[in-house]
Amino acid sequence: MTKRAVVLLSGGVDSTTTLAVARERGFETYALTFRYGQRHALEVEAARRVAQTLGAARHEIVGVDLRAIGGSALTADIAVPKDRSDAEIGTGIPVTYVPARNTIFLSFALAWAEVLGANDIFIGVNALDYSGYPDCRPEYIGAYERMANLATKAGVEGHQKLTIHTPLVHLTKAEIIAEGAKLGVDFALTLSCYDPTPDGAACGRCDACVLRRRGFAEAGVADPTRYRAG
Repeated sequence: MTKRAVVLLSGGVDSTTTLAVARERGFETYALTFRYGQRHALEVEAARRVAQTLGAARHEIVGVDLRAIGGSALTADIAVPKDRSDAEIGTGIPVTYVPARNTIFLSFALAWAEVLGANDIFIGVNALDYSGYPDCRPEYIGAYERMANLATKAGVEGHQKLTIHTPLVHLTKAEIIAEGAKLGVDFALTLSCYDPTPDGAACGRCDACVLRRRGFAEAGVADPTRYRAG
């Protein structure tokens, strides 16, 4: 019987590579994307393209409007930081952090995994880039996994032992891109920018664009990103 896995898919480089890794490991993949009121909602369409291209058995897009809570440059009227130095990017928790986002997303993934009878969840968190995000740390994922195995009917009855996979957690952006390229990922399908134009061109200046652009250069992989002119 083919193993099933729920894969959190935003449509960016990391989650797309994670989906490819799960497929390569022999899982039947169930992609889960969120329309959470993010200003870069075009990433949802990117996720749709990726899920179809990488052969997800099913792709669910769930609406959870985090604009009601705000507190982030991605969900509130707060400017997305641009043109930050490496030192600035690597210091503190950036204003693009969305409060408790991964906890919310993993909770939906946990619920779907229980319904599917899946013992595995994949998430593309990374502790090197954006190390300031508290919900991207290995310690957090380990704590959530322990909680998850106490929280479900399937877990209590012994039908499910959940594992949360973080295949990219200790990789640089260049290493992630190299891995995705090796697995045949078409990165032209993806979107990373936090402040794209309405037609999907990347700003080239936000932290996500800076890290993406540098990652492609360091990996020696052609960057297919369409950047905003000027």
